Amino acid sequence: MIKLTQNIISILVLVLLSNYSFGKNISKSIRIIDGDTIVLNSKKIRFHGIDTPETHQKCKNDKGILYACGLRATKELRKIIGTNKVICQKKTTDRYRRSISVCFVNGKDINSLMVKSGWALAYRKYSNDYIKEEEEAKKKKIGLWAGQFIPPWKWRRLKR
Repeated sequence: MIKLTQNIISILVLVLLSNYSFGKNISKSIRIIDGDTIVLNSKKIRFHGIDTPETHQKCKNDKGILYACGLRATKELRKIIGTNKVICQKKTTDRYRRSISVCFVNGKDINSLMVKSGWALAYRKYSNDYIKEEEEAKKKKIGLWAGQFIPPWKWRRLKR
């Protein structure tokens, strides 16, 4: 009876573990493209519900001096991820065939952390998920909110 119970428990653990990873992309290899895009296990992933300055985008700090805010947002993402394992939950696919996902590091929502730190904006065109975090960063005047910037979606339109 004890042997049968142990076997059942072992099977249940295996089933639970296989269900946990189903539909998720767990990092084996990761490359950070910019503040809201990564390549995880050879798959390009765009973070759901947020938008960060483009790599070549410039913003003004609190003293009115131009700085590379796109590179700064990428630096923040590198800091958040560090050497930790990243797990992404796919929500959809965009027109560029990228996976649109919510990603996690140490159980924390990376998308949310980027907005809370002020280096990403809630991308209201596609989601209302991170508005509260944006309002918090704006109120604290941190990240982009410490100075002046053009929202990334407007900056891209101006560059076309």
